[in-house]
Amino acid sequence: MRILVVGAGATGGYFGARLHEAGRDVTFLVRPRRAEQLRVRGLRITGLGRETVVTPNLVIAPELAGHYDIVLMSVKATTLPQAVEDTAAAVGPRTVVVPFLNGLAHLDGLAKAYGSDGVLGGVVRVITTLDDEGDIVQLAPLSDMTIGELAGGVSDRVRRVEEVLADAGFDFAVSPDIRSAMWHKWVFISTLGALNTLVRGTVGEAVEAGAGQLGAQLAAEAAQVSAAAGHPMPEPALANVIAFTSRAGSADTASLYRDLVAGQPTEAEQILGDLTARASALGVSTPLLDLATANLRVHENRLARGA
Repeated sequence: MRILVVGAGATGGYFGARLHEAGRDVTFLVRPRRAEQLRVRGLRITGLGRETVVTPNLVIAPELAGHYDIVLMSVKATTLPQAVEDTAAAVGPRTVVVPFLNGLAHLDGLAKAYGSDGVLGGVVRVITTLDDEGDIVQLAPLSDMTIGELAGGVSDRVRRVEEVLADAGFDFAVSPDIRSAMWHKWVFISTLGALNTLVRGTVGEAVEAGAGQLGAQLAAEAAQVSAAAGHPMPEPALANVIAFTSRAGSADTASLYRDLVAGQPTEAEQILGDLTARASALGVSTPLLDLATANLRVHENRLARGA
């Protein structure tokens, strides 16, 4: 199967490179500037004592020709409309689109663009960032991918996609309830992002400053929203989120926070704004998540004013 990875940033670049290493037929759809950068340096993954360099197959939007079997949509939510437009020539009636965006707000737009039957649910977890040279730096061992039918169950096409994406250097799973998996990832990223935002630091710095319980408090709020939406989080999964966000000495941060401290636009609305709006509609109180959302909106408003 031909795989098109839309975006070669910290997430799409990571999983696409691992698939390339595993011998899959992978092409990256990138912007011209990123294409030039990758042609010069290659697609590099560093960190954790390991370095990988692959020579990726690259294409820019005007060069797309022919339909792909699998499109892995790995872009920031803020650039999704442009990504949908750019991939129009690559998506045919048999193409399976697998989005790896945060939250759930993107699903309606993708269904409108590609049809509800053309889109699977997807969850990836990896803690990576891009350095000044455009290399991907892996900050923690976490690295996994889960896909599934949005309507539930396990279909033949999901199994066909599994054959291509599994055993490629990261943990892979098929979920019969991918919407719950997406909600549970949302609990994780909102907890971590809100924690980093509120303390303006890493998990370890929060613990050192006496805020070791903040992760648990934020996770409880997010999990209550997920449960109210019909996707209760299993206790072991919630315990893992709490443990991850309360580890002494941890340098972990969310991409949301890294964008914040870099002075860049963030996915504040997709990760926290949408979550707190759903909480309000469901009658769930989320004072800490509301506070983190307001904090990020101040940042976004300043950017909009050019401050």
